[in-house]
Amino acid sequence: MKITIYKTLIIGLLPLIIITCTKLRDTRSQQSETIRFASYNVALFRSEQGQLAKDLQSGTDPQIKNVAAVIQHVRPDVLGLFEFDYDPTGQLLKEFQNNYLNVDQHGENAITYPYLIQIPSNTGIPSDVDYNRDGKVELPNDAFGFGKYEGQYAFALLSKFPLDLKQIRSYQNLLWSEMPNARQPMQTDGTPYYSKEAWATFRLSSKNHIDIPIKLPNGKTIHTILAHPTPPVFDGPEDRNGLRNYDEIRLLKDYISNASYLVDDNNKKGGLKPDQRFVIMGDLNADPVDGDSPIGTIDQLLQSPLVNPLPTTGSWIPKSNGGKVHHQKKGDKGDPAYDTSFFGKRIDYVIPSKNMEVVGSGVFWPVEGEALYELVKEKRASDHLLVWVDAY
Repeated sequence: MKITIYKTLIIGLLPLIIITCTKLRDTRSQQSETIRFASYNVALFRSEQGQLAKDLQSGTDPQIKNVAAVIQHVRPDVLGLFEFDYDPTGQLLKEFQNNYLNVDQHGENAITYPYLIQIPSNTGIPSDVDYNRDGKVELPNDAFGFGKYEGQYAFALLSKFPLDLKQIRSYQNLLWSEMPNARQPMQTDGTPYYSKEAWATFRLSSKNHIDIPIKLPNGKTIHTILAHPTPPVFDGPEDRNGLRNYDEIRLLKDYISNASYLVDDNNKKGGLKPDQRFVIMGDLNADPVDGDSPIGTIDQLLQSPLVNPLPTTGSWIPKSNGGKVHHQKKGDKGDPAYDTSFFGKRIDYVIPSKNMEVVGSGVFWPVEGEALYELVKEKRASDHLLVWVDAY
């Protein structure tokens, strides 16, 4: 593939996925095989379609400047950017890079990612079915994924390494009913919550589940697997969002396990092949100890024999000083040092495969006196914190 400065390319295999490439490079990663992978829910969605475009074009939005400063300070090599509104042209992501990341922010040095990809999302896509049983068919509740407009709360990937475009796999269209033993929500009387029509059309992924392989300078490939399951709240006794969250995380587990039932959006069967290296990144909306998730939800990944246990249950679980001093929610049992959100939960993850070595990790949540404290406190950048893992 010929690489030109800011030339936008449409990938035929996955419609509406946009790649933007430049020839610029950050040399830090080329001096070592260690790669810093990061997941950051940046809360760059807006209540009205088009507002984010205006904020990005201005180059002066305080929240976006704070987000950019955090990224510039931590300097990930591969970054999953969650809750970043999707547009099919790729313009939003280019403007985020041009007007914010490429500009020094609050004393931090600019950073450039040669490869940017925006991911289509089920959010805000009308289903024409009454999913929430209120007698009406309307957004945001009756979209394939909760959203007021198409692409709200979507996500993106920024990388210093080339992307293997021909091997991208997504599961945006996979139906929940196609998962064996799916946890179908039931009403208190024992009948299904969703009508037959709804269950026959309901997509499992609330945004998307996607595998984007990256090519390293040493010739190796790492599969970056991204997802943002629905929060396990805002429902009723049927626990429809909690059960969907469970099965969205199960889809990640099944993908890395090469489950035979899987068929991606291009009709390719199966999941990831054995012994391939991967890193799962995302706001998974599931805490291993606290919160409203069904029991064992995130443990499907954290305790999987296919992942490196150090950053999931071991000595390299990402943590921060800010989490330690943050007010712990009454009744919470988890260590607040592991929290990745201002609402006191560990829900954002970077999970490498077992055949990758982990040499560092952290949650960027500074305390008073540490760098960028004033930019991060009180949700001035986002209500989530950037999580990173150094691995090779």
